[in-house]
Amino acid sequence: MLFWSYLYTEGAHDYLRKMWSRMVASALVLVFLSSCPGIEPLPVEPDDDVFHMENYDLNTEIEWENMDVNVFGDDYDYDYLDQEDGKAPNTPLQATQPTAQHYEEAMTTPAPVSLDFEGPGLFGPETGLGMPTCILCMCIGGSVYCDDMGLDQIPPLPKDTTHFYGRFNNLRHVKNTDFFNLNKLQSIDLTGNQISGMDEDVFHSLTQLQELLLADNNMQVLPELPVNLKRVDLRNNKLISRGLHSEGFKDMSHLEFLYLSGNNLDYIPIPLPLSLKVLHLQDNNIQLLQEDTFCNQHDHNFIRRNLEDIRLDGNPLNINLFAQAYVCLLRLPVGNH
Repeated sequence: MLFWSYLYTEGAHDYLRKMWSRMVASALVLVFLSSCPGIEPLPVEPDDDVFHMENYDLNTEIEWENMDVNVFGDDYDYDYLDQEDGKAPNTPLQATQPTAQHYEEAMTTPAPVSLDFEGPGLFGPETGLGMPTCILCMCIGGSVYCDDMGLDQIPPLPKDTTHFYGRFNNLRHVKNTDFFNLNKLQSIDLTGNQISGMDEDVFHSLTQLQELLLADNNMQVLPELPVNLKRVDLRNNKLISRGLHSEGFKDMSHLEFLYLSGNNLDYIPIPLPLSLKVLHLQDNNIQLLQEDTFCNQHDHNFIRRNLEDIRLDGNPLNINLFAQAYVCLLRLPVGNH
């Protein structure tokens, strides 16, 4: 074992290379002198460190057990070649030889694994339910990407999640525990699932939520929404007018984009917040407009300045018949005339 441990050191390799070089050099000198006429080769004195070619038998096995491998001494630093100046250090290397006990402990003692979820831990940061996450999904900063993973339920999310993407999965129902204790969540994108229902209080604790994207699902009834939302996308669902909360958008003073196209709505959900910029309602079942749908029937000087994009095409509605409903708008709605 001592020989093999030495053999795999840089010093042993260097020593063998030197011996081989001296052997080859001696052979070349002898060949050269013997080939020159009138010149007799000088006698070569025996050297303990050189294998003489005339006495070397290639078929002779080297007696490894009798070879003195510790030619450099116990204090030799085998790592001196790693020094930048190529010089040996002033003090000898104090190396600890491995023992059978060390080897046994290395093979039987596993490396410590942290299961403390107060830190990153084994499976990622702590979730709202104190469970590991990011096993199936990709977590980058505060964003969690679970797109197209074949999920039938929302996995536990880290408490620091700010944006969650669960698009194009097989989700059918969203529970109120799916976003529990996620106080920093700002965006939820569940586009392209099969969601047909949500718990009524699923969004109650999400005070920082600004975007809710639920396009291309099967929802008929909408739960109560957070008032801080800026963007709501409910395109291509099965929403019906009685499935929306009465005056459900009234207190959303930050709402700017509301997409409700491709549903089964019978009327426009009023009142609409003054912050609204875009309202898409095409391809529904809207048949009439009220005078206070967009304007204030008690204030004829009222002008809704922010609302610049209204889509009503694809409805059984002739917008020419309801001019009083949008006299306060800076731009006319797009629809059937």
